[in-house]
Amino acid sequence: MRSFFKKVVLACMLLSAVVALAACGEEGDAEKAGKEIDKTFDSVKEKVHEATK
Repeated sequence: MRSFFKKVVLACMLLSAVVALAACGEEGDAEKAGKEIDKTFDSVKEKVHEATK
């Protein structure tokens, strides 16, 4: 029983590693859009900060 548990834990760890590596692939459309939103927000924040000096 103990050996089976070790195999299950090892399989889960390997599966987690594979999923994590697959997630590090190319950027998707949503990630690109999120970066553009972040850039826009930072730009607006800078302009508001400059305007309120």
